Amino acid sequence: MNIQVANGPRWSTSTFADDADSLPMELTALGEHLAHCQALTGRLYELHCAADAVHRFIAPRLVTTLVVATLLIGGSLALS
Repeated sequence: MNIQVANGPRWSTSTFADDADSLPMELTALGEHLAHCQALTGRLYELHCAADAVHRFIAPRLVTTLVVATLLIGGSLALS
């Protein structure tokens, strides 16, 4: 029985045996990105997170949500 091993891509680091040092330009860009992210943590960001949480809860239960909403609307119209 012959076993063939696939010759897939070989993984290597981007440093190719050199020390992995950060360049000042990279650190500056990272600092700017972190400052930008920190500036977004205001009320609007909290509202966005809350809306995202509601969406993550409702999206998998779309049909059930529509049925419940239809029953609530139908029930309120029947009572009035």
